[in-house]
Amino acid sequence: MASSIATPLSPATGEAPAPIPVRAVLPWAAFFGILMLVLIYFVGAEQGATSLISGENVHEWVHDGRHLLGFPCH
Repeated sequence: MASSIATPLSPATGEAPAPIPVRAVLPWAAFFGILMLVLIYFVGAEQGATSLISGENVHEWVHDGRHLLGFPCH
């Protein structure tokens, strides 16, 4: 049975586009991974004994996000 998977062709040249190398994507994936870890920390753990920033400002900014993601905060 023949394969029926079609490759998208460029309208200008009629050739398939070149694949994106992993080496080009890796720095962006690492950047966004670190950014996500920092955001999860601030939403999930930035209060009480593990607080890096004093005061309640960070808690108030991410309060609704905490409840939306299921983190207790009261």
